[in-house]
Amino acid sequence: MSKPALGCIADDFTGATDLANNLVRGGMRVVQTIGVPDGPLDEPADAVVVALKSRTIPAAEAVAQSLQALQWLRAQGAQQAYFKYCSTFDSTPAGNIGPVTDALMDALGCDFTIACPAFPDNGRTVFKGYLFVGDELLHESGMRNHPLTPMTDSNLVRVLQAQTKRKVGLIDYRSVARGPAGIAERIAQLREQGVQVAVVDATSNAELLAAGPAWAGMPLVTAGSGIAIGLPQNFGLREGDGAAAARLPAARGLRAIVSGSCSVATNAQVRNFIDAGGEGFAIDPLQLAAGADVIGQALAWAQPRLARGPVLVYATAEPDAVRAAQGRLGVERAGALVELALAGVTRGLVQQGVGQLVVAGGETSGACVQVLGISRLRIGPQIAPGVPWCHARPALAPEGLHLALKSGNFGGPRFFTEAFEQLERA
Repeated sequence: MSKPALGCIADDFTGATDLANNLVRGGMRVVQTIGVPDGPLDEPADAVVVALKSRTIPAAEAVAQSLQALQWLRAQGAQQAYFKYCSTFDSTPAGNIGPVTDALMDALGCDFTIACPAFPDNGRTVFKGYLFVGDELLHESGMRNHPLTPMTDSNLVRVLQAQTKRKVGLIDYRSVARGPAGIAERIAQLREQGVQVAVVDATSNAELLAAGPAWAGMPLVTAGSGIAIGLPQNFGLREGDGAAAARLPAARGLRAIVSGSCSVATNAQVRNFIDAGGEGFAIDPLQLAAGADVIGQALAWAQPRLARGPVLVYATAEPDAVRAAQGRLGVERAGALVELALAGVTRGLVQQGVGQLVVAGGETSGACVQVLGISRLRIGPQIAPGVPWCHARPALAPEGLHLALKSGNFGGPRFFTEAFEQLERA
């Protein structure tokens, strides 16, 4: 394809690579940009994912950035727009999922779209409009303790209705089970009821793949990354094409992990890495607030250890510790101090010769990518569901940098170790 078939807008950087990963597996050549590019796309791609850092910023700013991304994608010839948010529907009553969806629909002249955060590979399923994380309802999962977007309601129709000016309905499991014909019939019923945004039930990859043709020609889809597995077929691509689409240059350089996520999954990954003999340096936000040179301390600690294997610098902590720091410093200040410190550590690690880097956490990934001056990523092979290796050539690493940007909730306990093992085999 000379022009991208699919133009995607992701509300954080790890979510962008999560989406791109599923599209690559479906056979699409994917380029991910960091922010909206200044100029035109200058390489072949079947899909382009514009990664924004808009999940937790004020809704008006998220809308403005998303519309700018949409304008650029349409100028590149994208046939369909895709607004990507987290599989745990991270948001607040004020947004940002609803306001951005409204703005994109208005800009596209679109009178109907879907909302489906389901990602069965990572245990995110939707049934009767309720979002499950594994076997738990969303509001009973670890997401109820999220420091920025605590999710206290699992009913997605209700959550989204509080954020949008449009009427929200449900394409339930009965309609989904009947495939595209059943979905089309249900959409017609919802339209008659004045519904313009429909939450979609999905509990398996088979359902997402079978439903894929139902979204063909829809100007806008809004979803997590799961829906993406059913879209490449609409553009004549197949999953078997994914191996060629995922090829990256050979890995080089030292190895490091930077983790700012405080999710249950990332806490387990940090513990596993250290318990298995890995070396880690903990970032304390209270020391940062006191003016200690924590960045310098972390880099001095890492320098002699990098030659022995991957090192871990982390601000990951259990919920009680996070709340204690936020209570002392305030939520915004605590988060900003940690992001700034981890970004500074990342820059220093790359300057010390790190060429293989795992970053855990959406906000952390955004800060690290920005400090490295990365504007574009080529998406490579999957490490774990939703997390691929990527490749970039920033000024700090002109010979190339392999990056894995991991959403906090993704990956098994050995993710950090498995990521580097996979890159060794590539």
